[in-house]
Amino acid sequence: MKLIVINGPNLNLLGTRETDIYGKQSFETYFDTLQKHYPQHQLSYYQSNVEGELINKIQEAGKTLDGIVLNAGAYTHTSIAIADAVAAIQVPTIEVHISNIFAREDYRHVSYLGKHCKGSISGFGLKGYEMALNWFGETRK
Repeated sequence: MKLIVINGPNLNLLGTRETDIYGKQSFETYFDTLQKHYPQHQLSYYQSNVEGELINKIQEAGKTLDGIVLNAGAYTHTSIAIADAVAAIQVPTIEVHISNIFAREDYRHVSYLGKHCKGSISGFGLKGYEMALNWFGETRK
């Protein structure tokens, strides 16, 4: 199965940004671990701080891949355009958040993406990405 992990703004700073919330591991290091633990999937990774670039990658993935694991970061709570991109594609998308968005500031409790995703995972740290990949492995064979 061909899957992509797409991370949004500031997630390139994992390992150094607010480590009490996001941990001390970079996503690149973690992604290497994911590739080793999920050899049955052809995994790729993309990160951008730019809304339009994320939309382009979602649209591209919707034409060529089997699924998306999406952490849109703060765009989750603000971007109708990214939500529309997810709604416009046919491949399943799992929304992931490292922190529990419902235990944070009120404005983070809203996800414009959620209703267009197959499911949402929030609050389990980086493990949330594994949970999403497990869903693809178990239900999308």
